[in-house]
Amino acid sequence: MTSLASLPATLADPAPATSPRGSQGPAFTPSRPRVPFVRGTVGYLKPADARPVIHLYDTGPEVPRENFEHDLREVPIVDARLAPAPPRIHHEGFELWDAPSRLHDFHDEEALKAVYYPECVELACLVTGASRGFVFDHLLRQREEGRPPPLTFGRSGAGSAAAALGRVHNDYSEDSGRRRLHLVLDDPEAAAAVRRYSIVNIWRSIGGVVRDTPLAVCDATSVNVGDLVAAELRYPRRVGEIYLSRHAPGHRWAYFSEMDTHEALVFKQFDSQASGTSRFTPHAAFDLPHIPSDAPLRRSIEVRCLVVYD
Repeated sequence: MTSLASLPATLADPAPATSPRGSQGPAFTPSRPRVPFVRGTVGYLKPADARPVIHLYDTGPEVPRENFEHDLREVPIVDARLAPAPPRIHHEGFELWDAPSRLHDFHDEEALKAVYYPECVELACLVTGASRGFVFDHLLRQREEGRPPPLTFGRSGAGSAAAALGRVHNDYSEDSGRRRLHLVLDDPEAAAAVRRYSIVNIWRSIGGVVRDTPLAVCDATSVNVGDLVAAELRYPRRVGEIYLSRHAPGHRWAYFSEMDTHEALVFKQFDSQASGTSRFTPHAAFDLPHIPSDAPLRRSIEVRCLVVYD
């Protein structure tokens, strides 16, 4: 991964377009070079004794949405496009692939499941080396109007669409990752026959080039199991479990600058193999510094896929 030593935090926006021949000539704009890293703010978990609980619905004034405090940290986030060697799914925990989709309307639920789900299964198996896969969930997100700080857990609880999620988290814990196999493969014999499986997240922009609120991923090799804290996600009719993360100075963060719709970020959220591979890849959205005033709000889709290694 690109060294963080002696690198500028950011570059200024390019100068306004100019023309050497006044109004008669074409307008030229200086090229925007890629910056080795930026500084972004992500929301860690502030240490506490109580088990973290997050309500993903409107709880009313009597019950707090969350029973813990956040530890907002500004961290260096390298542009993984500039890394000397590309990251690997079974090492750092993530890979970027050029993977155009045949789907154009990601709000069409029927087409999404008929076209995009099979594409994601194919991609997930190709990236991980698994033999078969099962998409079991997807979520559309959009950055809020005005990009209000700070980024939250991504839901208002009032029926609004999911927003960008700025809290450092991993979609599955040890327990919920193991439970997910039996939810996806509801045949007990089929589930018992699985020797190894992974859960991966496939993240894609569906609103053009991302210039405001990209997704950052934490190098799995820099995360210790002691950094991760199991947290309850309480829905109206069920309870899930994810990992939140305490801050650790050794965490190495990365993102891919200006991701476009033809690209897909594939990252590991759980692996049943206990050693020798990445298992958890914490992640969070963050606001880029110097967001252009005319940058469109980031819109994205994330798909969760369970893959089996036969």
